[in-house]
Amino acid sequence: MDTFADYILKEKDLASKMEIVYYLSKKNRIFFDKSVIFKTEITRMFLDYSKFEMDKNLVLTATLLCNVKKIDNAQDINSIHTYAKKGAEYLYKIGFNKRFCKICEEVNRYSNSNPRERESDVLELVDQFGGMLLDRPERIGFKPDEALVLLEHRNLKDEYNRYLETFIDFVNFMEQINVSELVNMTALRRLVKIHNETDGVINFIKEVVYNYEPKVDKLIERQKEKLAREMFDSLKDPNRPLFSEETAKKIMNHLGEDTVENVEE
Repeated sequence: MDTFADYILKEKDLASKMEIVYYLSKKNRIFFDKSVIFKTEITRMFLDYSKFEMDKNLVLTATLLCNVKKIDNAQDINSIHTYAKKGAEYLYKIGFNKRFCKICEEVNRYSNSNPRERESDVLELVDQFGGMLLDRPERIGFKPDEALVLLEHRNLKDEYNRYLETFIDFVNFMEQINVSELVNMTALRRLVKIHNETDGVINFIKEVVYNYEPKVDKLIERQKEKLAREMFDSLKDPNRPLFSEETAKKIMNHLGEDTVENVEE
């Protein structure tokens, strides 16, 4: 007999997967609000951008479920330190294997679980960055560039995350995509706006999956094509140096001084 884990992992449609977790949250009172959908959408776009060799379905499912035991009270330090581990224990009880539960437990580092799963590094980046973009009772949400600075130089200052540089590239790429012809609004800021203005989890799922995703995916492909054309055009420039200054220095250093003199002659 299939477990809940089997059921949701077999479901490949992301909107349906989100609805499954929504109804689980109503039945078992687990944490599931619009912020989870918000972060899952960022995960989806990041995985599409990065083309990592990992199971996208598994990572998206983990993003939906890694915060199941989170609580809204940010002042409860003990809960902040233990919710990920408690969530992993809960997920194991409903049929997920130990590796999936370990991935979810490592959404933060409070349990000191090591070595970290590589999927956990994706969850960590999205969970922290996505959380900073949204308003909280004690502060308003940060802009994407501000959140990146905090992510790199405060949150992960003394930690190693193997995908941090790729994530920074991804956010900078998304900040080049304008989703509105009337006002200057980038893709991530538009997602924040939809989150803030949409009432209810189900309505937010519909807005993201059926309105936001199709539009932003087209714009992402258009931006990729634009960057590819610009790169191709730069390669055709006859005045373009064969190597960058940095690469030229590395080559000369590798050749040695005697060879450099021979080249100059």
